Amino acid sequence: AISMAACTSTASSSTASATASAASKTLTAGTYTATATGHNGNVTVEVTVSADSIDDVKVTDSKETAGLADPAIEQIPTWIVENQSISADMVSGATYTSVAIETAVADAITQAGGDPSAWRIKHESSEKGTTEQLSSDVIVIGGGGAGMTATIRLEELGKNVILVEKTSSLGGTIRVSGGNQVVTGSALQQEAGVTDDSAESMEEDFLKNGDNKNNTTLLGIYAENVGETTDWLNQTVGVQFDMETGLHKLAEYSNNRELAYTGGGAGAAVTMADAVDQSGAQVLLNTTATALTVTDGKVTGVTATTTTGKTYELTADSVVLATGGYGNNDDLLPESASEGLFYGLDSSNGSGLLMATIDGVDAATVNMDYVKEYPNGIETSKKHAKSTIAGNIAAFGMSAILVNKDGDRVVNEKDSNKNILAALQAQDDQELYLVMDAETYDTWKTKLTGAGISEEFLEQWLQNNGSSEPILTTGSTIEEAAKAAGIDGTKLQKTVDTYNGYVASGTDTEFGRSADYMTQSIGDGPYYICEQKARYATTMGGLSVDENLQVVNTSGTAIDGLYAAGEIIGGTMGTDSPSGANNGWAVTSGKYVAEVLAK
Repeated sequence: AISMAACTSTASSSTASATASAASKTLTAGTYTATATGHNGNVTVEVTVSADSIDDVKVTDSKETAGLADPAIEQIPTWIVENQSISADMVSGATYTSVAIETAVADAITQAGGDPSAWRIKHESSEKGTTEQLSSDVIVIGGGGAGMTATIRLEELGKNVILVEKTSSLGGTIRVSGGNQVVTGSALQQEAGVTDDSAESMEEDFLKNGDNKNNTTLLGIYAENVGETTDWLNQTVGVQFDMETGLHKLAEYSNNRELAYTGGGAGAAVTMADAVDQSGAQVLLNTTATALTVTDGKVTGVTATTTTGKTYELTADSVVLATGGYGNNDDLLPESASEGLFYGLDSSNGSGLLMATIDGVDAATVNMDYVKEYPNGIETSKKHAKSTIAGNIAAFGMSAILVNKDGDRVVNEKDSNKNILAALQAQDDQELYLVMDAETYDTWKTKLTGAGISEEFLEQWLQNNGSSEPILTTGSTIEEAAKAAGIDGTKLQKTVDTYNGYVASGTDTEFGRSADYMTQSIGDGPYYICEQKARYATTMGGLSVDENLQVVNTSGTAIDGLYAAGEIIGGTMGTDSPSGANNGWAVTSGKYVAEVLAK
């Protein structure tokens, strides 16, 4: 059973109408279409009105992320009609979509000759101030990859679960991730042609990538269990993997061990959310856990509040914290992340971490100074980024190169993200630029929709042509595109000519880019240049746990009744996580902790 705990009101439309004068609310009957900008592109609504009421609101077109925006698309139009108001509470986790719908409806009211301000009427929920008590075997806090996996497996093993999620939908960070996962030791990896990978090889690669600051116990749990978890996720939960594209060849790994989810992270999240719905667990959406209940040193439950003001007092034998990281909390982030751009969910604010570390719970933390930074962000709003990594993977398989402000290549474009990031951060302006010919750009742009970069956005940025962020420029010549981006065009043309020479010879004598990724010269224009900045979302630090993923306090003792899964756990990755690692850890740790609790 899923409780939305949202969009309820005791106010009637007649009461709403009385709040403003009839004259100011008068409309010309008809159906009107309006559009406003959402998170990924335009959101279009169709609004039908009569002389004094809003009769119907439909979202007719949207490029918003599947699953993440669905609650807003479903709930906001209904709320507007039921309450005759365009001041609905924002749907948690889908704020941009909520605002876009309300803005578009306001435009439609204007088209109908009305005054939108007369329709901005606030309502108070009938649930405000009420309290409900619930109990179960296990309470899971957080509905991302780790929380959903833990819930599904616990219910499968006979445990009753209450899953608490503060946003309006399940999915969490996995929904907006690059959609890739480590699959070491799985049947899928063998099916894709790799039969000689091992847990030991995976551990060695992770230790190297994490500067040997990994918790080797947790890393061992991950490496030894991710294969079985992947097959369970595929065969039992129903998550599909992109076997047609197959395993990715990445510099971080000595064996090919990363697969993409079919439909990306959003596709995997929708499948997992459906499995949660079918599992029998009780799901409380729009519900924020605010405090752990501690009785005689044991965590026995959680207090939570809904967006409508209702309080839940939840009790259970065990609590699993799966609330994700702290990428959107400046108070918890290290200073080293201050130059980067945040590209994760606004809900990644460390709430579970803060609950567990207060006096009386006293959970210990580890590796709080480390965040996972990537080198392929574009600044879509102040200090916020979207990722071009999916497009870059395709582009570097064609003819794209990376250059600095001087127009020079500074790195092997197919090196590890960690090394490309280091090259980026070595630049005075903390920036690199992706250079593409017409053919490569046409492929690159089709790969970005999963990251919320629509072709509408790309066209808008190209019209700006370097005059504002994000920098995406074009020109009929290399020099013309470079000038708009503020790059030395003469030098960039020489760089392009030199690179094309490497393609012809089959050897990159400067940076060692593999001939496998130099099969095409940079060809005909128009040419395109896109900024590449550091971005972060995933945090490496978090709660200290033991071999059972039971949270440990500052004295080194396991806290009775309190467990963790996913990104909230610190130490597994060390200083940095390789590609596909975080999704793999989320599902592996979620399944693992469920099996510990079911024993």
